Amino acid sequence: TGARQPAPSALYDYLTTTDHKKIGILYTISSFIFLAIGGLLALGVRAELAMPGLQFLDESSYNQLFTMHASIMIFWVIIPFLAAIGNYVVPLMIGAPDMAFPRINALSFWMVPFSGLVVASGFLLGGAADAGWTAYPPVSSIKYSPGPGMNLWIVAVILVGTSSILGAVNFMVTVFRMRAPGMTLFRMPILVWTVLVTSVLVLMGTPVLTSALVMLFIDRNFGGAFFDPTLGGSAILWQNIFWFYSHPAVYIMVLPGMGVISEIIPVFSRKPLFGYKAFVFATAGIGALGFSVWAHHMFTTGSVFLPFFSVMTFLIAVPTGVKMFNWIATMWRGQISFTTPMLFALGFLSMFLIGGINGVFSASVPVDYALHATYWIVAHIHYVLFGGSFVAIMAGFYFYFPKMTGRMLDEGLGRVHFVLMMVGLNLTFLPMHALGLA
Repeated sequence: TGARQPAPSALYDYLTTTDHKKIGILYTISSFIFLAIGGLLALGVRAELAMPGLQFLDESSYNQLFTMHASIMIFWVIIPFLAAIGNYVVPLMIGAPDMAFPRINALSFWMVPFSGLVVASGFLLGGAADAGWTAYPPVSSIKYSPGPGMNLWIVAVILVGTSSILGAVNFMVTVFRMRAPGMTLFRMPILVWTVLVTSVLVLMGTPVLTSALVMLFIDRNFGGAFFDPTLGGSAILWQNIFWFYSHPAVYIMVLPGMGVISEIIPVFSRKPLFGYKAFVFATAGIGALGFSVWAHHMFTTGSVFLPFFSVMTFLIAVPTGVKMFNWIATMWRGQISFTTPMLFALGFLSMFLIGGINGVFSASVPVDYALHATYWIVAHIHYVLFGGSFVAIMAGFYFYFPKMTGRMLDEGLGRVHFVLMMVGLNLTFLPMHALGLA
């Protein structure tokens, strides 16, 4: 008839898109939704801990709350939020028209909310996962964690891990094969480098975690004995496999944040980044050393070679220190303007510094014997992942929001947000050092 087809609605466009920019926005929206859920769970935990004894929850409900809080924040907030920034910005930075595999990119995104619904459905089916985000056997065995919640957690983490692997392959092919002419590796922005190294970490680490999750699922549901010492298995085996992924996962969660900070500080200091190649080699060094420190989570088990893992843990502080001095050198004698992204970047430097230093304490074996499994470690992980990763994400959100939407965010409200977040972060987590020492 020659009649024109009606244009699809904006919602339909986003639900079916393979455009890297729109997928980046979808990742952002998904991460904010899960942030609200994970934040409410954290409020439940803090309210229960406000006084001794049980106030609102029984033991099982409390275990579900803190397990789901940690799992959602790590797997459904921080990692996807950094994927959001990478998805939107990396192709633009290297002059690529899109990601190498746009449809796989869309699949990577849709696996995130789907797996999030799977893990959260435990609350409606008789109880969510309750063995901690580390899921140590025997606590995560069918004997001590009956019900579907733990099984749903295993399936959901495998799904979100598969999403990460597909995304990592996509980023690596995009960076290696689709750079604009003349864009050599050593001309790429630091953010692209950090996403590239992160993708290598994801590709090498996530399948190892998946193997551990499959073994745990077999133990729980099909009579396996991988982690049951009474049947010839080993509970320590889980810790080795789990941390072989989950320590590099800390760098998966912080390296893209470091890349974002490396884009923001030069802009608002009006100076080029100090020591570009040192940054690149430090990023690669963190990636390489990241796989040699996993057993520092296991000093107190008595089953790992303490001197090696202690030395490697001290060593990995060196490339991070190089970056710290380079960020400071970039600002030195610059014309600094304290915009909201810059405030969050400075917040990252100070909070991540605390997270790094209180981690160095734990690298010393005798000190770790005293501090292991205390609130000191809770403080450490929150200064690294909240004070580090999430503050960097907020810096990137304020920095790239005008690029993503064509609108500026309100500076005054941004500064209020920054102050509230810094005060809240330190009021919550700084006293935990004293609690841990006590």
